[in-house]
Amino acid sequence: MTGQDNDFRHLDRAGRATAGVARNPRLVVAVMVGAAVILAWLTLGVMAIRGAEGRVAGASAPGDFMLKYLPPPPLPDFVDRFFALCLAPAPLAGAIGAQAPALILMWFLMAVATMLPSAAPMIRIYCEIADTARIKGEPVVHPLVLVAGYLCMWLAGSALFAALTLGVHAFASSGQLLDPVVGIAGAAALLVAGLYQFSGLKEACLTKCRNPFSTLFANWSAKPGRIFHLGMEQGLWCLGCCWALMLVMFAVGAMNIFWMALIGLFTLIEKQTTGRMASRSVGAILLVWGAALLLVSA
Repeated sequence: MTGQDNDFRHLDRAGRATAGVARNPRLVVAVMVGAAVILAWLTLGVMAIRGAEGRVAGASAPGDFMLKYLPPPPLPDFVDRFFALCLAPAPLAGAIGAQAPALILMWFLMAVATMLPSAAPMIRIYCEIADTARIKGEPVVHPLVLVAGYLCMWLAGSALFAALTLGVHAFASSGQLLDPVVGIAGAAALLVAGLYQFSGLKEACLTKCRNPFSTLFANWSAKPGRIFHLGMEQGLWCLGCCWALMLVMFAVGAMNIFWMALIGLFTLIEKQTTGRMASRSVGAILLVWGAALLLVSA
């Protein structure tokens, strides 16, 4: 748009502000993505406090002693119900139909909190390409369509993690659903996560995550469906890169907010650095940890 199309002086202040936002989708995306990440962390943080309060001393997860000093804020009834379904003994008799969607939402919030920040460079690159196309007068699909496709793939991954959570804890005799998985099961989670850090598939997915420009540019389209599919493709690469790290949450407790932050930070660093030193270093740590846990459990 040029000339008169860009002149919003005839509008009032609110109208000019709205028009300015409409012309700058990057700002909308930054605000909405940032708000989603913050909301996810706040929700998970409050859930972690509730979980720490409900665990007995012998089953405490790392960091519980700190969380118990934080007073939980008052919450709406539907949020309390959501927390109760996630933190209930595993599995909650007669409530699988409600418990499964709650766990899917919980894992999805974890993905938004820990993985969406690492997708920020990919979203920024799309916005830059879109800005260039817009200047040339070409039609552009809003970046939120790309983000929606990306999150859709992580929603599918969250369903798989929720099913795995129910399956693993179905054999537990007691404890909360999100308590750490101990013994051979916990060691297996750590060993699988560690081995995957050395795999060729991990390297291929990480390469795609580190270099999204070529994929975004080569598959550029003015059709929303194509951009949504492109977002799903990027989400698939991200899921392929990070799914094994999410298994660590089974060994430390799925609602361990400190390990969530650590995995989210590592994922961000891993995708922004070159080489495989970071991946292999973490892989070695996980293998040693898993082997030690396996020996103790034998």
